[in-house]
Amino acid sequence: MLKNENLSAEQNLPYIAGITLIATLGGLLFGYDTAVISGAEKSVQQYLITSQGLSTWVHGATISSALIGCIIGGAISGFFSSGIGRKKTLILAAFLFFLSALGSAYPEFLFFNQGEPTMGLLYMFNFYRIIGGIGVGLASAVCPVYIGEIAPANLRGRLVSLNQFAIIFGMLVVYFVNWGIASGQSPEWLNEVGWRRMFLSEAIPAGLFGVLLFFVPESPRYLSMVGKDREALQILTKVNGPSRASLILADIKNTVEHHSGKLLSYGKTVIVIGILLSVFQQFVGINVALYYAPRIFESMGAGKDASMLQTVVMGIINVIFTVVAILTVDRWGRKPLLMVGSVGMAIGMFAIAGLSYFEVIGISTLVFIIIYTASFMMSWGPICWVLISEIFPNKIRGKAVAVAVAAQWAANYFISSTYPSMMEFSGAFTYGFYGVMSVLSLLFVWKMVPETKNKSLEEMEALWTGEAASVRHKAPAMAAKTKA
Repeated sequence: MLKNENLSAEQNLPYIAGITLIATLGGLLFGYDTAVISGAEKSVQQYLITSQGLSTWVHGATISSALIGCIIGGAISGFFSSGIGRKKTLILAAFLFFLSALGSAYPEFLFFNQGEPTMGLLYMFNFYRIIGGIGVGLASAVCPVYIGEIAPANLRGRLVSLNQFAIIFGMLVVYFVNWGIASGQSPEWLNEVGWRRMFLSEAIPAGLFGVLLFFVPESPRYLSMVGKDREALQILTKVNGPSRASLILADIKNTVEHHSGKLLSYGKTVIVIGILLSVFQQFVGINVALYYAPRIFESMGAGKDASMLQTVVMGIINVIFTVVAILTVDRWGRKPLLMVGSVGMAIGMFAIAGLSYFEVIGISTLVFIIIYTASFMMSWGPICWVLISEIFPNKIRGKAVAVAVAAQWAANYFISSTYPSMMEFSGAFTYGFYGVMSVLSLLFVWKMVPETKNKSLEEMEALWTGEAASVRHKAPAMAAKTKA
């Protein structure tokens, strides 16, 4: 095993940076696609929901419909990434992003008349949003895995965290785009034209992502798993230098050849930790703040334009604190950042719950929303993806990441779609629930999550190999006791 991967003069940093930046466009589209709805949701509600006399439940389900696609995309990501490779899966995701951008903007295409909302049109809009969600699900699973499998161990935390930076940057970009489209326009224009332009704008980065992907290599760990060792060695040499490439390839081959690849072949604990990382990342309520940001700020007394501007401010804060995570993740480690973030999120959500209970609306609410989102962005936002890309052994990584990501999007859908009805019941209860989840996330990290800083992917595998072996040895011993 490689015990350390110190920064080497042989590492081709410009090459690594170029690959990473192209791959992170998938993260940017992930953020863009999930946040574009924040500016369009009120117009979509007016055009497709209110005009037909439909309920708030239908509104919540429509706004969150892309998450159904995210669940599907996450669930099938393992099949595609293991079957056709990481690179081709990302190309597929780019195509789905592009198709969703066009279809969400003009769901009337071919079958319906513009300006005549019907249930059929509502279904078609949701269909295109689900298509985009499948792209998000694929990209959210495969981008961090691809970056993690390309990157040297000493840079992996920072490079995978760049994917989260790209997600947040994508959200910030679309906040500016939405603000620019909505600024100075009448509600009638937004309800007829503006929301369409918001969705259509995604076609530009989606097309760019699809084209650039043809210029990146396949993951060397995937190539090794399908028997293409010569190609894998060429890429490892270009990334790490010739003196380390053969050693890394030997480690990869060892981990691939000695295990069956069945999902539970390394024990249940690693799978449970991956799922709980994903679930807690969503149950703390972050996507409520992201998807419904303009509506939240309007409920605090801001006007339409002001609420869009405050959303941009929140996006800038998110970017700044994601950079904090990138700069510290390989220095401080994963666990300390997650635990500090959980404390900050709990403080923010419990404070918002208290302000909501006493009906205090004003700048203090904005301050605590910023404390909450900043805490998330410096911890659970990027670090969850870093850990998901790191903790699973090579042989089961595609399948295990698919399970974790599908669980994440299922949790996301549950939290986002229930928010409107929960708020109708009680704002204090809603935000208090997210605060409780933040406390539970702290306890989970403290008790169960291993530290992965500066460990190669193959060294991480040794942790779970030992545990699986322990379980296998205990089983015969227990059987012998039973016979005795």
